Amino acid sequence: MTYRSFSFVLIAFLNLSAYTVTTAKSSNKKKTVARKKTGKGSSGSDINASLSPEEKRELYRTMVRIRRFEERSLKSYTQEGKIGGFLHLYIGQESVAVGSISLMEENDHVITAYRDHGHALAVGMTMKECMAELYGRATGCSKGKGGSMHFFAPEKRYWGGHGIVGGQTPLGAGLAYALKYKGLKGCCLCYLGDGAINQGAYHESLNLAALWNLPVVYIIENNHYSMGTSQKRSSAGSPLAKRAEGYNMDWEVVDGSHIYNVRKACDVAMKRAREESRPTILEIQTYRYRGHSVADANDKKYRTKEEIQKYMNERDPINVFKQTLIEEKVLTEEDADQISKEARDEANESADFANESPYIDEKEILTDVYWESDHDRDEIQKGRIFFNDDF
Repeated sequence: MTYRSFSFVLIAFLNLSAYTVTTAKSSNKKKTVARKKTGKGSSGSDINASLSPEEKRELYRTMVRIRRFEERSLKSYTQEGKIGGFLHLYIGQESVAVGSISLMEENDHVITAYRDHGHALAVGMTMKECMAELYGRATGCSKGKGGSMHFFAPEKRYWGGHGIVGGQTPLGAGLAYALKYKGLKGCCLCYLGDGAINQGAYHESLNLAALWNLPVVYIIENNHYSMGTSQKRSSAGSPLAKRAEGYNMDWEVVDGSHIYNVRKACDVAMKRAREESRPTILEIQTYRYRGHSVADANDKKYRTKEEIQKYMNERDPINVFKQTLIEEKVLTEEDADQISKEARDEANESADFANESPYIDEKEILTDVYWESDHDRDEIQKGRIFFNDDF
């Protein structure tokens, strides 16, 4: 264990310690199970079969809302010049966030990487506060200071997107440690991309999660290309989740094109975390249609247009789920069109809201950087917070 990894775990633990909810005991039973790939799906598990028609439509609606939000933000970035910096789009991966987060209970928490818009909307954040954050406005969820990569909503147990590759993984372990320490029956969903699985912090986190039997589910959203290098060229061994065996952890590979598959696998892993306090690695096979970020000018040089189009035609998670719901007689084409229109209107309204919102007051630019500087108390050790005295 390194001082760095333990420090990150401790930080997350302290952040969560303010929460007090009903307590429950956890088991420390250890077991390793290598699971086969979960294939294209049906509702064939209890967790999916128990869904009501309206709950199924709501899952579909949330996926569509994420897609329309991302499409509108892309327009704001490329055509209108309203968004600066980076913009990491979630288009093509909607089933992962929506499917897993739909299973959250009162003591479950979420933390993710910089491709965080989908997770934010899935936990219930509004399009307006998210779009305003992209625009750098004071009405944004992080007061316009975080931008695309740093959406936060602690009141929804959403501990944000993180710009450092793999930096959220020890924090996820820390959130899980806090749950176990406080005797709470819950789990932490910690998302990362396939590009983060070779980072040292990730492996340090797995070691602690396994060593201390922490209730964390690491979800690898494997879109196969990291920032622009294929998985075959960048990562030794496959599947990626199999590395869990080195830490005596459970793992599974999931076909993420169908939300039922995601929910089925996550239900097992989350129950394992809550009931037995055991960690899991889920590798969910997915695909992003756009580049690593909107600034990625070479997204069609490291993969072919034909490959992208084939995935869109055959495995698009929204289309796959829509077809399933039509077959189940839960949804009609007219229903789907109406849901799409409502989501597009909501996204346009969020862009108008963001554009009309004020920028943050100059006096607040340096707040929310260090807790100590915002809470000046006698018992806090005095020191130099900022390196530049001109501030």
